[in-house]
Amino acid sequence: MSSISELKVGDRATVAGYTETGKGYRRKLLAMGLTPGAEIGISRVAPMGDPVEIRVRGSSISLRKEEAAALNVEKLK
Repeated sequence: MSSISELKVGDRATVAGYTETGKGYRRKLLAMGLTPGAEIGISRVAPMGDPVEIRVRGSSISLRKEEAAALNVEKLK
């Protein structure tokens, strides 16, 4: 497992779960469609790395570093 910060623009991954420190954001991420098994794609990364824009279930979502760090993902080949 890895985090979104390790992915580059154009990479795809699936949501594998959430980190222990991500409890505060878990409900918010679930409401945005970031459920375990959901496929995401990295669309854009801001010059300083914050925020990151991802595509999930046909929608674009921007996440701050701290929100993105709450997700565990598995990179797709």
